[in-house]
Amino acid sequence: MNDAVSIAADIREGKVSAVEVTKAALARIAARDHQLNCFTAVTAETALTDAARIDREIAQGNNPGTLAGVPFAVKNLFDIAGLTTLAGSKINAENPAAAQDATAVAKLKQAGAVLVGALNMDEYAYGFVTENSHYGATHNPHDLQRVAGGSSGGSAAAVAAGLVPLTLGSDTNGSIRVPAALCGVFGFKPTYGRLSRAGVALFSSSFDHIGPFARSVQDIATVFDVLQGEDDRDPICTKRPPDLVLPQFKQDISGIRIAIASDYFTKGAEPEALAAVQKVADAIEVTEYVTIPEANRARAAAFVITASEGANLHLDKLRSHPQDFDSATRDRFLAGALIPSSWYLQAQRFRKWYRDRVREVFQNVDVILAPTTPISAPLIGQQTMILDGEEILVRPHLGLFTQPLSFIGLPVLSVPIQRPNALPLGVQLIAAPYNEALILRVAAALEAKGVVSAPVIFNY
Repeated sequence: MNDAVSIAADIREGKVSAVEVTKAALARIAARDHQLNCFTAVTAETALTDAARIDREIAQGNNPGTLAGVPFAVKNLFDIAGLTTLAGSKINAENPAAAQDATAVAKLKQAGAVLVGALNMDEYAYGFVTENSHYGATHNPHDLQRVAGGSSGGSAAAVAAGLVPLTLGSDTNGSIRVPAALCGVFGFKPTYGRLSRAGVALFSSSFDHIGPFARSVQDIATVFDVLQGEDDRDPICTKRPPDLVLPQFKQDISGIRIAIASDYFTKGAEPEALAAVQKVADAIEVTEYVTIPEANRARAAAFVITASEGANLHLDKLRSHPQDFDSATRDRFLAGALIPSSWYLQAQRFRKWYRDRVREVFQNVDVILAPTTPISAPLIGQQTMILDGEEILVRPHLGLFTQPLSFIGLPVLSVPIQRPNALPLGVQLIAAPYNEALILRVAAALEAKGVVSAPVIFNY
């Protein structure tokens, strides 16, 4: 499968029709998704109608948009007009259908992309594995016995398997980056508030981001530019004017100050995860190290805040429908509801202090490298793993290296490391807020060197 930008170019040039591309995507989903379980809904009828409209526009000499005819799908917490927004839950299935598309869905459609369905996720986005007790587990295309990661597991696996070239997910504590790393695709979490969350079911409002999955840096940059812009429907969406990254992302990176995250980000990981970071560093001749202070405490505070905010958001449902929750989600929400307010306030005070300290770090460096996950994809149902000789729980520790960065809304891209005959791993490229262009420039340089790539997998 070509990347999204190439598909759109071929459609605009008349080499292939949008209807043909859409039918091919729907055929791939029908043929392969029964093994993967990425999709919870396929919108075939509306997709073909939209594709036919794009073909008519092209025939009339009009430009239907940057992503003309490109099939895409979204995590099932994005509103899709005419569908009920599940957010991975059984309870939400009782809700009426959404009256309008989420802002991000609408913007991609305006750019000519064709929505083909909604994707599986952890219930209410509370998890790192997409083992959903209501809708089943999403399987990793690289090994069907392994998890796809979460909570945006369906989004990552659909791109990795070549079902669609683009998807959207959400990231609270790592829910874009973890599945991107485990499935071997690019996953981008822009700065907090950079992209509109209007029409997206939230988990923890002060953490939640949305972002794209794709198989090339150019596709990530293209989608990011399409989605930029303020939105009155989302009160935390930035008022800053769009800063288009496409004109910048292939610029030389020689002036960018890059360092490797040390201390916390070099512990508690399999050697192969640290070797992936070193491979990236060697490719672009990075030898400097930098310490992000108190990252361990930042992760602990993130647990407190997200559990508390998530529990508060779902408190009425916990009272009225406790039996309809996934038991793991329910137990964590109940624990969050019992967190003393003093803990939450202290965690927020620490958050401000930590943000100031990290701001100081970025006075001396522009981009930081760190592992995305401590291990490659664990087996579906696996409860524990051994790291540094200690047996620990799998689910919470998949976010070991992502949570301290979501905590203060930093922009981060997980890039897939080229590892022939091995399970995928990702490396995080981290920058100060609103410096997405720097991250994408570094990623493009790595892609050009062949260090990072996202091949389509057909071994299932």
